[in-house]
Amino acid sequence: MTTAERAYYEQRAPEYDDFYLGTGLYAQRERPGWQEEVEALRVMLRSLPFRSFLDVACGTGFMTQHLPGRVVAFDQSPSMLRIARSRLPQGVAVRGDGLALPFRDGAFKCVIAGHFYGHLRQPQREQFLAEARRLSARLLIFDAGPHGRFGPEEVQERVLSDGSRHSVYKRFFTPALLMEELGGGQVLHAGKWFVGVLT
Repeated sequence: MTTAERAYYEQRAPEYDDFYLGTGLYAQRERPGWQEEVEALRVMLRSLPFRSFLDVACGTGFMTQHLPGRVVAFDQSPSMLRIARSRLPQGVAVRGDGLALPFRDGAFKCVIAGHFYGHLRQPQREQFLAEARRLSARLLIFDAGPHGRFGPEEVQERVLSDGSRHSVYKRFFTPALLMEELGGGQVLHAGKWFVGVLT
């Protein structure tokens, strides 16, 4: 991520949950089946058989709070982490760079990245995968599916409620494409809006 993209997420923290909830600037968007898929992601996370997790780029912890067991929520944004901490009274929130994870080898049973991997350009995705695999043999990526509104990748203009405009890189994945990048795995979710693969 660029410095400008990091600043965007810091500024977006108070309205980040609107993306999942369909509120705020997302209230007028036509997203048939969206809430059903969000609930399916919650169920997927709750059912994971692991007991220690690192959630990289956890944001506000909207999804992180559904993980069972010991959870470390990790993000570069102080504002995102403040919200995440309130949702994870038994968890730990750590600030840092998602491409240089400050944990010992094999520290977690599973590393998770939700809507982070798709914001990384190819060299950064490779760097993240190397870091994640250093920390755990299991990796769960869930991100934006190929719902047809956008091309496979693009730089999007994002608008916040204060009217500010931001440029953000975004990559969209089919289950097959995500599995290919990850070198195999198990598809845990394959919907219109989201895709999830566990290696």
